[in-house]
This record gives sequence, structure tokens and C-alpha cells, in this order.
Amino acid sequence: MGFLVVPLLFVHLPTPAMAGGMAAKLFAAQTWVSVVCGLLLLVLLKNDQNKPRDYASSAQAATIFIVSGLLLAFLPEYAVAPRIVDRENLRFWHSAGSAMYFLQWVCAALAFAKLTRSGQRIDRPEDF
Repeated sequence: MGFLVVPLLFVHLPTPAMAGGMAAKLFAAQTWVSVVCGLLLLVLLKNDQNKPRDYASSAQAATIFIVSGLLLAFLPEYAVAPRIVDRENLRFWHSAGSAMYFLQWVCAALAFAKLTRSGQRIDRPEDF
């Protein structure tokens, strides 16, 4: 939603400072939603030890992307955002934050693909 909502904030709010403040709050909220979802997914994957081997290997591969996505959620919040607030090299840090946000979505898509692909390889319904 950030790629859609943030530009709308800058178009519809009276000042760039107000839009920037709202964007920061939006990204902070998204960080915590991402962290909670990622941790919940890791717990669910850890508890799926009775699944077939194909699923277990897919879950292990997905775990790499989930952990990477969690890291990509924290980095913009605690490494990039403070530099933007300090107005330090704005173009670079906005670009870095946008790239990390995009890569977080890539990690989520790859984790989803790994987990859904494992279900296609199961031949017997009782294995699923």
C-alpha cells in the first residue's frame, strides 16, 4: 500500500511536512504488521514438523525469505528513517528505503511461491 498511499499523501495534504509525517507513521505501522506476520509465519512453519519432506524443504527455503523480509522491515525503520528525519542526503536515503520496501515485497512473494509450490508436489491427499 505504501507505493500507492504515500504519493497520495503528498498530493492531498496541505504541506510536504504533513505528508512526510503521515508517511512515516504509515511505514512504522507497516513495519510492525510485517514483523508480527513474519514471526507468526515462522512459528507456524516450525510447528509443521509432521508434513511431507517436500513441504519441509520448501518451508526451509521459505524461511530464508521470511527472515530476509523481517530484516528488510527493520532496516528502513531503524537505519533509514532516522536519516530521512535528519534530512541527511534525502535522495539517497529515500531511494534506499524504497528499494528495501520493494525487496521486502519480493521476499514475501518468493516465500509465498515456495510454500504454495510445495503443495503442488504432493500426490496423495492424506500427505497434505
